[in-house]
Amino acid sequence: MNSLSVDATGLPDIGKHPYETTCQRLRNRFRIDIPGDIDFQLEQFETLNHHRSVHIRNTFAIKNHCGDSYVLLLDTDAETTRINQKNKIQHRDTFQPWALAYLKKDFGRVVIRTETIIDKIREIVFPIELDFREDKSFSDRFYVLTDDRHKTEAAMNQQFRDAVMSIKKSDFVIEIYEHTLIIGNHKPVTPENTLYLAEFVAKLAELKC
Repeated sequence: MNSLSVDATGLPDIGKHPYETTCQRLRNRFRIDIPGDIDFQLEQFETLNHHRSVHIRNTFAIKNHCGDSYVLLLDTDAETTRINQKNKIQHRDTFQPWALAYLKKDFGRVVIRTETIIDKIREIVFPIELDFREDKSFSDRFYVLTDDRHKTEAAMNQQFRDAVMSIKKSDFVIEIYEHTLIIGNHKPVTPENTLYLAEFVAKLAELKC
């Protein structure tokens, strides 16, 4: 598909779902283009691996002179715990927005999400979280896991942390694989949800200058 509209083929009635409104809001807020085929290697992100399948239905490039970022509209198929009358696992299809940015520095493998009370309790027994002593407000709000503490500490500078802090919602997860970051929350496509993810990766693109 090579147009600035959402491919709604096979999706629920477009009159009941704001796919076109989402697209229009993106066009109103950003300079949007449709890129050629890009292999984003989404299989390397653990946060998407609980789905039985993940397919990119639409890709929108957010143009920036410092580097493009992307909004991806994904078809996902997730296993559910609900069992039907024939005792078979049922599946639920969802149409989700995720946003992606390429980062200047190598972060290693990182997961960032809003910290919960359970995380705080677990940290007392198993201190595995990466904290930033110089940025207590960030560390109080976010739970950061990494496979390379030194690499992540060097890459996750104040500008990056400020960008994450600017996110007002709490229902998202950020995963970084080396230079590639994705952000999403496994929720269906809505204009508001898609725009707030897009705003974040557009801000990250500016940090590459």
